[in-house]
Amino acid sequence: MMPIRYLALGDSYTIGEGVEEKERFPEQLAMGISKDGFEVQTEIIARTGWTTDELWQGIESRDLNPPYDLVTLLVGVNNQYRGRNVDEYRLEFEQLLEKAIFLAGSDPSRVLVLSIPDWGVTPFARAAGASSALISTQIDEFNGVNKELANEKGASYVDVTGISRQAAGDSSLLAGDGLHPSAIMYAKWIERILPVAISRLDAP
Repeated sequence: MMPIRYLALGDSYTIGEGVEEKERFPEQLAMGISKDGFEVQTEIIARTGWTTDELWQGIESRDLNPPYDLVTLLVGVNNQYRGRNVDEYRLEFEQLLEKAIFLAGSDPSRVLVLSIPDWGVTPFARAAGASSALISTQIDEFNGVNKELANEKGASYVDVTGISRQAAGDSSLLAGDGLHPSAIMYAKWIERILPVAISRLDAP
């Protein structure tokens, strides 16, 4: 089997808050990749609650050994949750994306940017009295930024936001906290992420 080094960068959505380790999306992705004939070594830098600047600090504090064959980047929901503006997000996300590309051996095709899920449809948001319409609008604005930058830098972009919004009518897509994705939702993400990842790993 061909060895693959995979680095996942993010926040609670990457570390898999509320699900078992094997159920979080980086582990499900690694399992899917391994079925295609690769032996995957997964490394995760992510923590619940992290914003873009905190993820940057987390990356900088680690002794990494690039290049990685595949890097995923998903961050921004906590910027939105804390009321930070989109312009700040643009600057910090661009810095993170450039770092991710560097860690992928300066090959942007090996970097997959994931869109930010919409937590506005969750029971957690309703219980907090938050406006789902406002959250959705702001999430779309943040995703407009990360998609634009991904396209500009030559990275791949995978939209999982639409899947996250299905949780409005399907509680099985959420973990027990009524906020984070369940293993079932993550599996739906993998249906979109895996073909892109495989195509990049198979590329010469």
